[in-house]
Amino acid sequence: MSRNPVFAPVHLPTLKHNIAEIISEAIFSGKIKPGERLNESQLARDLHVSRAPIREALQQLEEQGIIVNHPRRGMFVVNLDEEDVQKIKSVRLVLEAEAMRLARANFTPAAHARLNQILDRMERSEGGQPSLRVKLDYEFHRAIWALTGNEYFEKTLAGLVVPLFAYSVIRAMKSDKVRHVIYSHRPLIDFLAGKSAETIEELLADHLKIPWSPPERCPSNSAAAKKTEKRKARS
Repeated sequence: MSRNPVFAPVHLPTLKHNIAEIISEAIFSGKIKPGERLNESQLARDLHVSRAPIREALQQLEEQGIIVNHPRRGMFVVNLDEEDVQKIKSVRLVLEAEAMRLARANFTPAAHARLNQILDRMERSEGGQPSLRVKLDYEFHRAIWALTGNEYFEKTLAGLVVPLFAYSVIRAMKSDKVRHVIYSHRPLIDFLAGKSAETIEELLADHLKIPWSPPERCPSNSAAAKKTEKRKARS
């Protein structure tokens, strides 16, 4: 007599995703160091799987920006320096500002409640494991990006931000900086709820701790036309 199966079949995409999660968690927790080479054979032995899903999981992490592939050398954990971090943050500010504006148009009470819940957990994580705080931080921002309704925003921002989060775990921040990072999320929720008097660029610049100033306005067409007419009159 046959019985109902206890477990559902495990498909390769699920296995690949699970392996990617295990490796990324090891990177976020600092067990695997920045710049460290990831050996397919060793990972396969450690996780008791074949090399095929390991290879696919590493490719997935490469797409997310967590690891980099150096031809003829192998896969390595991303290793950012301070200059890289500042460059990435400046690009992130521009993209995430637009994502925040799109998300505000789709902001619902349910989304508000979810962000508050994540932030409450983040605030309780202060002083605890950095990897948990960073995981919640990433979850918070991903929830906002999902509200844009634009999967390209989600994918692009994830590729930019994930290496930054890995960097922040590995390079342990001082307690005052951790506190600022956590509590600077609250004004972002206020912006989405339409309760902030500040621009989103100002809020994100403070959140990311990078300088920002409003771009200079280009002369209007009418002003430019007047200048052209004056030049013609003098000639």
